[in-house]
Amino acid sequence: MDNSDSRPQIQKPEDLGAIRASIDELDEKILAMINQRLHLAKRIGELKKDKNDMVMDNARESMVINRLISMNKGPLTDKMVGHFFSEIIAASREIQKPQQVGYLGPEATFTHIAAMNHFGSSVSFMPQPSIRDVFMEVEKGSCQYGVVPVENSIEGAVNYTLDLFYESDLKICAEIYQSISHDLLSKTGNLEDIQVIYSHPHAFAQCRKWLRKHLPACSLKECGSTASAAKMASENSRSAAISSHEAAQMYHLNVVASRIEDVSRNITRFLVIGKEEVRKTGRDKTSIMFVTTHIPGALYRILQPIAAAGLNMVKLESRPARHEKWSYVFFADLEGHMQDVTIKTTVEEMRNICLYLKWLGSYPRARDGF
Repeated sequence: MDNSDSRPQIQKPEDLGAIRASIDELDEKILAMINQRLHLAKRIGELKKDKNDMVMDNARESMVINRLISMNKGPLTDKMVGHFFSEIIAASREIQKPQQVGYLGPEATFTHIAAMNHFGSSVSFMPQPSIRDVFMEVEKGSCQYGVVPVENSIEGAVNYTLDLFYESDLKICAEIYQSISHDLLSKTGNLEDIQVIYSHPHAFAQCRKWLRKHLPACSLKECGSTASAAKMASENSRSAAISSHEAAQMYHLNVVASRIEDVSRNITRFLVIGKEEVRKTGRDKTSIMFVTTHIPGALYRILQPIAAAGLNMVKLESRPARHEKWSYVFFADLEGHMQDVTIKTTVEEMRNICLYLKWLGSYPRARDGF
């Protein structure tokens, strides 16, 4: 009986050289095919220009990536498929027409990271000092799109973003779910050198147990963002920042400790805002906001059409209305697209009951299983 391993053994130098030669040959083919794809994308861009169509087609891009993920048999992970092809699609967009995307800055914030993951690194990103500024730049046309945080799995809703939808005509074009992981960064990389720690209040709250155990005597200084905290830490060797791994690279800091958050599954949902209405993909969400009458059972009556239609409501959030005391604005996400007859009929039925109802957009549901 032959007990030898039947798998190919890479031992001889010539075997390694032959494999590398095969890889080089494949790389050349991949490069040629990507360039061929970009030539086709350029032709599509010319046709879009003639028809005055938007360069970015969120629905089409989502369908392309979801189709490729469904075909993937590995060893490439689905996440890697999404990342690689997002970059290729981003390059295709840039060859058609350069894009500018606004985001809540500064550089290396989690909003910036989410924006790069969604749009690819080829586009031009414009950091903005506030969420309102992101909305304003997109409304003015200085940016084609904006990326803003809307809720966190631990801290809850970003109320300021919700409030701005009341006064803006911009639409939600896409959603992004970004895993949030906090690292402790410093110039020296030594725990014993740290006397002061900078970060955003949310980051301090999410790393409270770790800080109490490892650095109980340190002074904590709040900043407007984890990225600005990293910048401050880069200027003082006796300080540190709770920030992202990307911030460490950008501000030339060393990682003292990784993943110091108390809860590992920390996810923030971001919204892509723009002026376009995104067409149906078959795997969509619809977001609405509405105001009820201030009488008992008003919310129940408004939600009845959703239940009667058998629709899945995946989110319901309330905010105090600014225009009237003790009145509330509700935000709801429904599975489906406004082009679906059931969604459209249900929303119109709700509109007849509400004091006010606004459609915020229909867009592809986020990938990666969220």
